[in-house]
Formats: sequence, C-alpha cells, structure tokens
Amino acid sequence: MFLAFAAVLPSPIAKSFLRIFFGYKIGKGVRIGFSLIDAHRCSIGDNVSIGHLNVFTGIDELSIGEHTRIGALNIFRGGSRIAIGRYCEILRLNEINSIPEPDVVNEIDPQCIIGDGSMIGASHKIDFTDRVEFGKCVILGGRNSSIWTHNRQRTAPVFVGERTYLGSEIRVAPGAAIPARCIVGLGSVVVGKFDSEYRLIGGMPAKEIKELSEEDRFLVERDTRKDLPANI
Repeated sequence: MFLAFAAVLPSPIAKSFLRIFFGYKIGKGVRIGFSLIDAHRCSIGDNVSIGHLNVFTGIDELSIGEHTRIGALNIFRGGSRIAIGRYCEILRLNEINSIPEPDVVNEIDPQCIIGDGSMIGASHKIDFTDRVEFGKCVILGGRNSSIWTHNRQRTAPVFVGERTYLGSEIRVAPGAAIPARCIVGLGSVVVGKFDSEYRLIGGMPAKEIKELSEEDRFLVERDTRKDLPANI
C-alpha cells in the first residue's frame, strides 16, 4: 500500500519516501516517474532515469547501475535478483519475469543480469525462472523477441556474450548460449549452445551461417551509447 502511494508522488518526494521508509539506496540525480518499485533490497546508482508506469514487484534484490535509462510501461517481476548494469537502456513495454516457486525437478537460479552498456528495445519478454545473463553491450533489438528458461518440468539458464546483437522477433530456448560478438538474425529460433565468436547465426532452428564480415564486425564493436565510458 505504501509503495503504491510512493508511485504517484513527484520524483523528489518519492525518492525521499523510499529512502526513509524502505531503506532503498538511491544515488544523486536520479529521476523516477510514476512507477511502482517493490523490492526487499534496492540500490539505484547516480543519474538513473526511470520513466512512467513501470512496475518492479516481488523482487528480492534490485540493483540499477549509474546512468541507466528505463523508459515507460515495463514490467520487472519476481526472482531473487535483477541486476541492471551501468549505462544500460531499456525502452518500453518489456516484460522481465520469473515464475514464483515453479514446479520443476531441478534447482533454479532466478537471476536476471544485464551487463553494462546493454540495450533492450520494445515489447520483448525475458523469462528468468532460471538465470538469464547478458554480457556487456548486448543489444536485444527491434520488437517481440522472447527468451525462455523453463518448460513444463525443467529449467535451464540462458547466456548471451558481450557485444552480441539479437535481432527482432527471435526465440531463445532454455539452455541456449550465444557467444560474444555475434549477430542473431531476425526471426531465428536459438536452441542449444554455440561456441565461436564473430558469427552470423540464423534460421529455425538457428545455426552458424558465416563468419562476420569486417563491416559486420564494426557493427558489433560499436558502442551502444554515445556517452559510453571507455572502461565498459
């Protein structure tokens, strides 16, 4: 109830309210729109911007690194930990969700870790009933992609290496691993683990198509933001 009240307060008042009554650690220059932030432990770095009508709920530990920007109408729900790195960007209408107490036969690790400088576009779904980890400067581009870590009885983690680009409307199955500096083509269905960096991956099911050209290598090595520090 009190957290819902904080969601409708102006940003300066909301920040003070969350610090005083809930012990949230909120850095300097943070802007929070009309959004619900419900976590047992919460740390928000300096100069973070969170837009309107976002929902963070049922999270044990939430951390957002400095200079990260989160747009509007995103849902972050459940899990033991959501860690969004520094200089990340999450646009709008994304759902990042972990199923509470899933009826599965294996141990789970419900964490979503988004590396520094990574970017998530619009209307994507990330299921982190088991661990999902993005390396630094990963781009989940376009719209309507989904990443899954569970099926009816089992879960398996998903890993995406640094500076990999994931195209629009892809599907990533439980247990998938995509190496660093790869491009996953539009509409691909990624099943299983890949090993080689600098590859174009695509198809249904996805496979390695070819080594990236020099032009494509430039695209994956390019900084995800103009203000990205040299140490990311």
